[in-house]
Amino acid sequence: MVPTWQLRAAFARRLSGMYGTEVPAYTTLLEVTGQINDEVAARDPEAGRLGGPARVGVERHGAIRVGTPQELRQAAQVFAALGMHPVGFYDLRDGGEGAVPVVSTAFRPTAPEELERNPFRVFTSLLTTSDRRFFGPDLAARLDAFLARRQLFPPELLTLAARAEAEGGLPDSQAERFLTLAAAAFALSPEPVDRAWYAELERVSAVAADIGGVTTTHLNHLTPRVLDIDALHRRMGERGITMIDRIQGPPRWEGPDVLLRQTSFRALAETRTFREPDGRLTRGALRVRFGEVESRGIALTRAGRARYDHLMAETDRRTVLRPGADRQQTARCLWLQGFPASEHQLAVSHLAFFTYRPERARPRDGRRPPADLAGLLTHGWLTAHPIVYEDFLPRSAAGIFRSNLTGAGRHDADLAGAPFDADRLSEAIGRPVADPFALYAGQQDRSLRQALFTLRAGAALRALDHGELIDAEPVPAP
Repeated sequence: MVPTWQLRAAFARRLSGMYGTEVPAYTTLLEVTGQINDEVAARDPEAGRLGGPARVGVERHGAIRVGTPQELRQAAQVFAALGMHPVGFYDLRDGGEGAVPVVSTAFRPTAPEELERNPFRVFTSLLTTSDRRFFGPDLAARLDAFLARRQLFPPELLTLAARAEAEGGLPDSQAERFLTLAAAAFALSPEPVDRAWYAELERVSAVAADIGGVTTTHLNHLTPRVLDIDALHRRMGERGITMIDRIQGPPRWEGPDVLLRQTSFRALAETRTFREPDGRLTRGALRVRFGEVESRGIALTRAGRARYDHLMAETDRRTVLRPGADRQQTARCLWLQGFPASEHQLAVSHLAFFTYRPERARPRDGRRPPADLAGLLTHGWLTAHPIVYEDFLPRSAAGIFRSNLTGAGRHDADLAGAPFDADRLSEAIGRPVADPFALYAGQQDRSLRQALFTLRAGAALRALDHGELIDAEPVPAP
């Protein structure tokens, strides 16, 4: 049997090889990423604190887009065979100009040990044809009919995926067949594109056209992880590859790296075959696929995330007031004033998630462990180890999407949008969408309980049971 995690690792490798063939600039991105990661690891002994070279070197996230709940359920079955489960709900339909008519989740491993083996993720977006801000009744009906006629995933692939999920893997011969079919399902199709239909959808949104204007799905990007994203952004430009204008997410600053920073090279013109209204086949180009890269930091709690959102909103406000100011510098100054500058401060104020371990080398002085987290850390009873943020930021994802679109598209913001939340997305998938905060909190709680049990810290354990050991620092009002 080829176990689940090996299927996942093999699938990620196949997609990477396939995408490098389809988008040669991706190979350059991998080369530059590897060089920078080696340089950072050589000069910084703390470089592996959020993931060592073995993990970071193979870490990828892909992105696909589907059109219907049925297609989403089938994609979920393929990912379930790889030990990847839906985590998080992301609504990219709001945000004014450049809003994108999709809601999304990320399929990824959820157990820490599985993430360490291979942290492959696929950010998966579902077209919301019922959202009247984007699609009028006539266009929505024709789009739904088009989507209902296509098949993204062959029955054989779905049968093998169901078996792999049920049995925790596949025999060698079936594993090879599954991987071949799965990779082919995400390859760019040579089938002609109906030019008039694609153009009609593109006037609404380039993302809508990419989903509903073709008969297949495909990888939109495949993202490696880099340890210095600012250096990568600069070095890719030196290689002659046009990058988007800024890095999405938190600013570069002197404090801890948190959440996620992302950037990409711009979508490239790819030659495609088109079917014209008179039936002729012609050659043209589409710009829908790009090369993204990410830098991951520490997972923030809800209170930490609220602090982050407040600082980003304040950065936006000040940037509007001073259009000529450097946005990065504005954000950095705000973070220096309003965000904890050390992991210790993040931990004791419960703004970020950590795993905790007992400090066995602490001198025996006859004292008993205190019943507060700050005391346990400050006096050397516990050590805190940051939990990597494994998920995504809707604002950053929308920013990456918009920066690579051929146009802003159109939608009527005065109309009511179709309601959509994590529960409705769970219904569409047919599987529960996990809350990422709950996953991080569970990992933190398990480690803390084990550490306190080892220390025989009864008072601290009782405080933990009563929700008194970790108290969140108040979040400043916007």
